[in-house]
Amino acid sequence: MSGRLYGVGLGPGDPELVTVKAARLIGAANVVAFHAARHGRSVARSLAEPYLRAGQVEELLVYPVTTEGTDHPGGYQGAIDEFYEAAAARLAAHLDAGRDVVVLAEGDPFFYGSYMHMHKRLAHRYPTEVVPGVTSVSGAAAVVGRPLVERDEVLTVLPGTLPADELAEWLATTDSAAVMKLGRTFGQVREAFEAAGVLDRALYVERATTDRQRTMPLADVDPETVPYFSLALLPSPLTGPGNAPAPADDEAVRAGEVVVVGLGPGARGWTTPEAADAVAAADDLVGYGPYLDRVPTNPRQVRHASDNRVEAQRAAHALELARAGRRVAVVSSGDPGVFAMAAAVLEVAAQPEHAGVRVRVLPGLTAAQAVASRVGAPLGHDFAVISLSDVLKPLDVVLDRLRAAAAADLVIAVYNPRSKARPDQLGKARETLLEVRDPETVVVVGRDVGGPEERVTVTTLGELDPETVDMRCLVIVGSSQTRVTPSGQVFTSRRYPG
Repeated sequence: MSGRLYGVGLGPGDPELVTVKAARLIGAANVVAFHAARHGRSVARSLAEPYLRAGQVEELLVYPVTTEGTDHPGGYQGAIDEFYEAAAARLAAHLDAGRDVVVLAEGDPFFYGSYMHMHKRLAHRYPTEVVPGVTSVSGAAAVVGRPLVERDEVLTVLPGTLPADELAEWLATTDSAAVMKLGRTFGQVREAFEAAGVLDRALYVERATTDRQRTMPLADVDPETVPYFSLALLPSPLTGPGNAPAPADDEAVRAGEVVVVGLGPGARGWTTPEAADAVAAADDLVGYGPYLDRVPTNPRQVRHASDNRVEAQRAAHALELARAGRRVAVVSSGDPGVFAMAAAVLEVAAQPEHAGVRVRVLPGLTAAQAVASRVGAPLGHDFAVISLSDVLKPLDVVLDRLRAAAAADLVIAVYNPRSKARPDQLGKARETLLEVRDPETVVVVGRDVGGPEERVTVTTLGELDPETVDMRCLVIVGSSQTRVTPSGQVFTSRRYPG
């Protein structure tokens, strides 16, 4: 089996800009190859040195010519082509022997790099992977702090070896440009910028991201000091110092709002990206303490925790913060519109003193959906959702609604089934349901679903023990069509009767 060929980009010069993948492959390779001029010093190897290990084979590929002349019968191109063929043969010998070969490339392997000449000669013969790297253009833009393009602008990358008149034509017709391969070409490059009328906004960057980097206006550069590892930048005219956006007026900046957010029933993965984004963007987080504890702490944000029985006060506080220009996220477990904070906030927001405060509601995965998913599809047909809490409605109303839902043969998702303050409600609800439901009716009890203490039990209405249920539970009472499969899964047929 042959070895694998890797073309690995090293970035523009800072060893810390070598990607994690590049570093891993360099350290794992049997053979590491790199190019150098006749002096033998390789920039690529120096960048990779922190990631090399003892015992690796190093293949130094020395160019026969760079800028000097040659007596090769094929001239400069003939000498270079012969060199690339010989270098490829050396690497092929390692690959044929089953050794993996990493060819190092400054910047990106496919961006004016020498690796591409090995790729063209070897990639069709051996398994090959190219690992991209940060380009010198990206590095240069970063060190001068000037974006290259925005919106619909065009960035043009040009070699400095083009004739000056051709370079000037490109520079005059593009929004932004990077001119590579300076060195001995600098004189004609500067001439092209001047002829295109853009020399005044052109920048020069040398050895970007290294400890020897140098930046200055292109017009101020001494041509005698320009090395090969340099480039000329023509940044976008929209990104200059005089083009900073005007400050928005204070009223627009401080336009607050309240976003009521459903975090889902427990697991962090059940919080939607939309909800997570709203929470991350908020200045203030308002909610019941245990729900706020599910949101990662951010020192930029102010957290306002409160008891679960003060929903109206919590809503009013959130609206007052928003009226003062704050971005407020009111967090709920599950879905905020299901027995949670959305209705409370909107009810208080309807009062005259909160007119004009924007309120948005973002949905969340409900507890009923989460519990149902753990056992299968008990909510597969029509179902009702009823809270057993009698804090905001009489218990008689609760029981009448349960009786009606049971008589209609609906699956019933029961929220707030039992608490220390309401220890008897679930028992009374069970008795009410048994007036019209068979004791063998399937019942699912889910506790802390999505949390660390998750427990899900499948039982029957006749066997349900209210003493095993608390406020962290949700109870699903099946219909006459709800079934338990031999494997223990629960479903309610979509057909009626099933």
